[in-house]
Amino acid sequence: MEKAEKIERFYEEEHPFKSAVALLRELALKSELEETFKWSFPTYTLNGKNVMAVGKFKNHFGVWFFNGVFLSDPLNVLENTQEGKTQAMRHWKFYSESDIDSNAVAGYINEAIKNQRDGKVLKPAKKTKTETLQIPDLLQKSLDDHPELNTEFNSMSPYKRKEYIEYIETAKRESTKLSRLEKIVPMILEGKGLNDAYR
Repeated sequence: MEKAEKIERFYEEEHPFKSAVALLRELALKSELEETFKWSFPTYTLNGKNVMAVGKFKNHFGVWFFNGVFLSDPLNVLENTQEGKTQAMRHWKFYSESDIDSNAVAGYINEAIKNQRDGKVLKPAKKTKTETLQIPDLLQKSLDDHPELNTEFNSMSPYKRKEYIEYIETAKRESTKLSRLEKIVPMILEGKGLNDAYR
């Protein structure tokens, strides 16, 4: 199905908030944003960059701003729906069409567009490669006792080393740890990752 069809289906579908989300769409389209469809929702972009989206749910509907963290939010209406996870996105929820103040929503949209133009975007933090993996004692002893094993293990990608470390760490009993160690030693010596067979 084409994106245009998906957008029309979203807005034409019978829903308690059908006319309300149509009003939000109208406000978005009055701006210079372009309408597209991503993640099952109409999404509005500026030069290909996500600025906002319109969503409808069982008990509410609303807009979310992808870099809403930079909005001044004079009405104090924006929420971070996943504290500790979502860093930049902010939602503005409505519970009825009468909740929508068109001028206020347009103001937020225009500020979001200006912020996008000004480059106010939160870039995801890159994971540092300096993160050192804590090797379980049992595995470390084996590595210390067998230089060849140690060489092979340290020549593996951090991802593969992490898989082996977690494999040993997640065993609850000492006997399980030992049997797991016995299983992985030949695999490490062959330069194989723990889950290579499934990749």
